[in-house]
Amino acid sequence: MAYRMQASVPELMDLTGEEKCVFDLYGEAARTPGTFAACCLNARRLAERGVRNIQIFHRGWDAHGRLPAEHESQCRDVDQGCAALIKDLKQRGMLEDTLVVWGGEFGRTAYCQGQLTRENYGRDHHPKAFTMWMAGAGVKPGHLHGQTDDFGYNVEKDPVHVHDFHATLMYLFGVDHERLIFKHQGRRYRLTDVHGKVVKDILS
Repeated sequence: MAYRMQASVPELMDLTGEEKCVFDLYGEAARTPGTFAACCLNARRLAERGVRNIQIFHRGWDAHGRLPAEHESQCRDVDQGCAALIKDLKQRGMLEDTLVVWGGEFGRTAYCQGQLTRENYGRDHHPKAFTMWMAGAGVKPGHLHGQTDDFGYNVEKDPVHVHDFHATLMYLFGVDHERLIFKHQGRRYRLTDVHGKVVKDILS
């Protein structure tokens, strides 16, 4: 199996067989190995080959300073690739069986951190309220769930705890989070421990 995995890499990473319309969709950056757009294109290629879990990283969002320039650059990197991946999967009839999840481990505060000028300011870590999005695999398209207060600081409507998020992911994978149990240090655990509920409002 290890040999087959390694032997498949050259063909997988060779994008010369992709049509021009694919690069028009993902952008010219997709022709450059290691870019986010190229990783999105390779994610589709991996999914086509039956890879069940694919993770793409895009680092550098920790904007304690220089946020206007940093986030503009980061968004430029990810926007087209993300949109292209979803459209590409849908065009190929794969989106209904593929769950795309975009997010991080926390958001940013609504207020400034550090110096405040038009060109330069930052925001601190904020775990109380932040955004993630999902597409495909039974998720309701175009649906917004949850709402913060006017300051973007606390959740005031339809909160989703990480246990709820995990329960919902497993539901979309066809797994009952209350029955998936593993033994660790003499105790039987669930991924959601004794918590978690499926967020059914986001399901189509």
